[in-house]
Amino acid sequence: MDKKKVNILRLREMKQQGRKITMVTAYDYAMMTQVDKADIDLVLVGDSAAMTMLGYEGTVPVDMDTMLIFNQAVSRGGKHTFLVGDMPFMSYEVSIEKAVENAGRIMKEGFMDAVKLEGGERMANTVAAIVRAGIPVMGHIGLTPQSAAQLGGFSVQGKNIDGAKQIVKDAIALENAGVFAIVLEAIPSAVAKIITAKVQVPTIGIGAGPYCDGQVLVIHDLLGLFDRFTPKFVKRYAALGEEMQKALNTFAGEVRRGEFPAREHTFTMLEENEERLIAELTEEGIL
Repeated sequence: MDKKKVNILRLREMKQQGRKITMVTAYDYAMMTQVDKADIDLVLVGDSAAMTMLGYEGTVPVDMDTMLIFNQAVSRGGKHTFLVGDMPFMSYEVSIEKAVENAGRIMKEGFMDAVKLEGGERMANTVAAIVRAGIPVMGHIGLTPQSAAQLGGFSVQGKNIDGAKQIVKDAIALENAGVFAIVLEAIPSAVAKIITAKVQVPTIGIGAGPYCDGQVLVIHDLLGLFDRFTPKFVKRYAALGEEMQKALNTFAGEVRRGEFPAREHTFTMLEENEERLIAELTEEGIL
């Protein structure tokens, strides 16, 4: 496939044309090289790496230096896909100056095309400052995993009127601050529909229903590689975890039965050289 990398202007055109935007997460070079060959518009190097790659219970423990390692690995494999680097917990909340500095590091050291951060009205000034620094920003509202404890856990947001109104206000504040897209996570589809119609920038849903301008899934969920828990909004498109287990067990069985490595997997030497080697090693007292 002759894949052309999208840009921010193209993403807005896609919204206007009603063409759905596709995004997945990726965290390493090997996975990214496969995504880069697929019909995927954007990749988020998400702080969900804390769970999928590092085994933590949530996203909070991962830090800037670790995220930069994931950014760099993905950037080496992603030549034809728009790359977004997630800003981890406490990399942008301390001060606007620190937020701009860390966003710059993601662009400069992580080789990303844009950054993403969580929060609506409360983060609008920070978003605006990062945008003024020349860095594209993707917003993220609704369920924001970094502040899940404050929100009452990993639960749907905006189910009541006041909560829904606040999410709409958050979206408008982010658009006014200059974001190029907004992730809507775990909110009622009716609220996502209102936001998508109201803002001019693309909305990308994850558990936000079918009315968003695009959809994103964590690649390990999509491929069936992460089974600790499965949110309601996840659809598995493959069962690679099961395939991996079958392959590993087949390998183990063949090794134990002496079937692997077979002759085609083995390097050989001339029989006379083998005999000479054994003779010389014996003569020298090594054998």
